[in-house]
Amino acid sequence: MTPTRHLHLDASKRQPLLKDQESPNEDTMSLPVKSVLTDPKGSKNNEDASIYFIGTATTVIEWQGIRILTDPNFLHTGDHVHLGPGMTAQRKTNPAVDLHELPAIDCVLLSHYHEDHFDQLVEKSLNRTFDIITTPHAKECLAGEAKEDPFQAVHDLDFFESLMLHIDRKEPSHAGGYGKVPAIKVTGMPGKHVPPGPLAKANDLLKAVPPTNGWLLELGHSFKAPTGGDSEDIDTGYRIYISGDTLFVDELKEIPSRLRGEKVDLMLVHLGGTTIPGPSMPLVMVTMDAEQGVKLMKLVNPEVTVPIHYDDYSVFLSPLSDFKEKVEEEGWGERVVYLERGDQYQFKVGGG
Repeated sequence: MTPTRHLHLDASKRQPLLKDQESPNEDTMSLPVKSVLTDPKGSKNNEDASIYFIGTATTVIEWQGIRILTDPNFLHTGDHVHLGPGMTAQRKTNPAVDLHELPAIDCVLLSHYHEDHFDQLVEKSLNRTFDIITTPHAKECLAGEAKEDPFQAVHDLDFFESLMLHIDRKEPSHAGGYGKVPAIKVTGMPGKHVPPGPLAKANDLLKAVPPTNGWLLELGHSFKAPTGGDSEDIDTGYRIYISGDTLFVDELKEIPSRLRGEKVDLMLVHLGGTTIPGPSMPLVMVTMDAEQGVKLMKLVNPEVTVPIHYDDYSVFLSPLSDFKEKVEEEGWGERVVYLERGDQYQFKVGGG
């Protein structure tokens, strides 16, 4: 098993997200929240963490004052992205907030190097020393020797490799037990953006569609055993699984066995049934449609599912209404929360 790597995040020493910022945006800046949603089974009004939906696969995950930005895409209606040789897509929506309006961010979690997840404006604007967690392929694209202005703090995770995000505090107010401090463990999860078979083999040669990761985020408290040594683990209080841009492939079936019976509290599922070259000529689908999304729910069995990445670009063939209909048919309606852009889902992290 690959040892867990470590990254320390200190909210008191944040770097600016953007090149032209002298310092991070003040914490007094708040996201423009339209509506707050909570567990459909009921709220105890003790939520201490949240996910804010910006649009497409872009969210802000916040806990213990640390903010993680996923798949940053901040283009507007009418803008275009390049998705491979001869393939483009047009944005059909606006993000809930613009890039420069974000409050202070601590790191970026990037599922893969594709313009609808890391647009050219973002790539041009981001501070080159800002922490980015992503795939080995994306690291090469962002920080490789061929890059003219390379990023300098890119951390790559392959499938089932982990990175512990330590939430540094001068006085950890939420520490508990033997040396416990807040932490988030990020683990790369399998995903395939291209269906297996001849197309996958062709893509291996052409490299038109990039490799992609899903993610498992374990929010909790890290600790070292009283016996000493460098080994460190996490007492998990909440698990978030992010599917990434994947199809329902056999590799996903390894996820439940890796979890060893531990529950997933929340799943962010990338839907849309993305088609190449587009819905008018749907030759191949490269992200899950409604049917595959429900199959993934049955496989992972999360307490709550939040669909994202479903209507922001012209290449999406399977609308959210398809997913809603399929969810109700299968009797999963009470375990799905639907966020509009600008909505926030709040939840409680246990343990500590």
